[in-house]
Amino acid sequence: MPTLQPADARVVGVILDDPVSAVYLTVTEVAARAGTSASTVVRACQELGFRGFHELKLALARDLGTASGPTRDITETDSPGDVLRKVLAADADAIGGSLATVDETAFESAVERLDAAQSVLFVGVGTSAPLAQDAAYRFLTIGINAQAPADVHVQHVASRMLKAGDVCFAISHTGSTRETVEAVASAREAGATTIAISSFFRSPIADVADLLLVAGGVEHSFRIEAMASRIGHLTVLDALFVAVAMRRPDSARQALEEVGRTLSAHRY
Repeated sequence: MPTLQPADARVVGVILDDPVSAVYLTVTEVAARAGTSASTVVRACQELGFRGFHELKLALARDLGTASGPTRDITETDSPGDVLRKVLAADADAIGGSLATVDETAFESAVERLDAAQSVLFVGVGTSAPLAQDAAYRFLTIGINAQAPADVHVQHVASRMLKAGDVCFAISHTGSTRETVEAVASAREAGATTIAISSFFRSPIADVADLLLVAGGVEHSFRIEAMASRIGHLTVLDALFVAVAMRRPDSARQALEEVGRTLSAHRY
């Protein structure tokens, strides 16, 4: 801190005084607490080696999660009740932590692009595939032309057939799955908007996505393929669905009523 300009040092002081709260603050709120401007907050973050305030919050959230994680880690001696409590706590952390790591500006832009899209292609493989298929179905129920092919070859071809005004939405925990990254790159080359949800700020998918939404959680041992992170991703997808539906209340309500009538034929 002695090497920083006074205003930059005040920004760092605000973060160090209450790092837990800082994770949930906006750049404007930090600026107000430090008695400076938002641009100074960004500059201070860059002086610390980050691209900006969002990247600093992401690193801070991870550090805080790492610090608290071991006390909740599952061990072989845990009872089933202990496992239940620790897993539920980890999933709750994944949801709460997403508030800090999801860039609100990127989220709002994603809502606008999804609402205006001619068609939306959701892509994801492995444990991300069910999330992609669920998202496509839910957006379909509010009148958006959405699809989520299960086969990776079909995903790649479908992404290449997109055009300007369409959206390719990728879901990938690592952001490094070859098939998903290739589908997003093809969509971008075709002129479509590309959006991705991942658990990491830096990844191959971040290089080809126009909008990146970072969400996830600290993982326990004995859990396969980042289950807590999937909870975070699912929550963000839910928020996107609700936000888009609210932008088109009449058409969304009409579509949902039609879905309800259709599904009634499958109920006793």
